[in-house]
Amino acid sequence: MSTYLMKSRRTGVRWRVVDAEGWVLGRLAARAARALAGKDSPDWTPSSDHRNGLIVINAEKIRLTGRKLDQKMYRHYTGYPGGLREVKARDVMANRPEWVVREAIKGMLPRTRLGDVLRTRLKVYAGPNHPHEGQHPEMLQLN
Repeated sequence: MSTYLMKSRRTGVRWRVVDAEGWVLGRLAARAARALAGKDSPDWTPSSDHRNGLIVINAEKIRLTGRKLDQKMYRHYTGYPGGLREVKARDVMANRPEWVVREAIKGMLPRTRLGDVLRTRLKVYAGPNHPHEGQHPEMLQLN
């Protein structure tokens, strides 16, 4: 018995806007990754590209619960001996809040070729403005 896979009829990317104001970082990232992957679509299949794009605005107004601002560390290795760099979440939120949101959402996407394509369709901005009005994005409520 074979499984029926519906082919998507979408030709262009459907862009949606999410306002991150007041959201907790992990909750927003989980729901945004779900919407970006198209899992809220009735014709979702794991291996298909549903041509969804996501624009996240107001990333500077995201919340971290508990003592995560001081205890959460972002680490990366430069490739040189002794090149481990650690930065507290408070410092990253002060300088690049859109990076924190982008990394949280990217971490919840699949690590496959499809995930690579989905990551290119994620746009995050610190303030309320974005330069994608030409794509006619629609507002997405994640509640």
